[in-house]
Amino acid sequence: MAQLIDGKRISKEIKDELKVQTARLKEQGIQGCLAVIQVGEDPASSVYVRNKKRACEYIGIASLSYELPEETTETELLQLIEKLNADEKVTGILVQLPVPDQIDENKIIQAIAPSKDVDGFHPQNTGALVSGLPGFVSCTPAGVIQLLKRTDISITGKNCVVIGRSNIVGKPMAILMLRENATVTVAHSKTTNLKDLCKNADILIAAVGRPKMIDASYVKEGAVVIDVGIHRDAQNNLCGDVDFDSVFPIAQAITPVPGGVGPMTIAMLMNNCVEALMR
Repeated sequence: MAQLIDGKRISKEIKDELKVQTARLKEQGIQGCLAVIQVGEDPASSVYVRNKKRACEYIGIASLSYELPEETTETELLQLIEKLNADEKVTGILVQLPVPDQIDENKIIQAIAPSKDVDGFHPQNTGALVSGLPGFVSCTPAGVIQLLKRTDISITGKNCVVIGRSNIVGKPMAILMLRENATVTVAHSKTTNLKDLCKNADILIAAVGRPKMIDASYVKEGAVVIDVGIHRDAQNNLCGDVDFDSVFPIAQAITPVPGGVGPMTIAMLMNNCVEALMR
């Protein structure tokens, strides 16, 4: 039976460490502020924004909140970002995604100053990640690495399969696992032998975006299974990309949904905010 990887506990551990760091920085007169921009009233986005503000408060960083109407134009949003880029008090800028259809997401990501891009989405930061240079790392993949390390799961030399190739999770996840000396395969919707590939994984990371798709038939006995997905099932309960009940009996360790990867994303966002201060 699998060990449950407790994202809530590890996330709190990280935030407590960051709280101590921000207190020390404040003593030196260094204070941070995260500007959070939300366009429209998507309920899931509102929950995420609220959680980010609470996390800022917990670790001792100020936050500014910009809740813009659904009909906000791309130009208006770009002007706000430009203003925040120029504001020396603001050390981090985050635009909650997705944005409404009239706004080009890529333009928005590229408009944020790389030194304030605490989400780690700007091409300069993703390029730094690929090149092994300093930069902000996308929060969810960084959180997965912390989950593994703080649960004493060895990564070096392991076969890792990442299912998903998005710029936000799949690609940076693969690069981070390579950095940790895993042998990495990236699988996706066009992969022909997906089950066979997954069955060889010592560490299986599911970021496929399909509820409960990864059942026991994809998982090698004794594998570590990390579930990045978050969905609502037919009964309106939260679930992930992994069919937890089917995989739990055969895995060595597994992240639950909720309470696994989710809390880590916000913890690593806070980590990036503190890193921005230290820079």
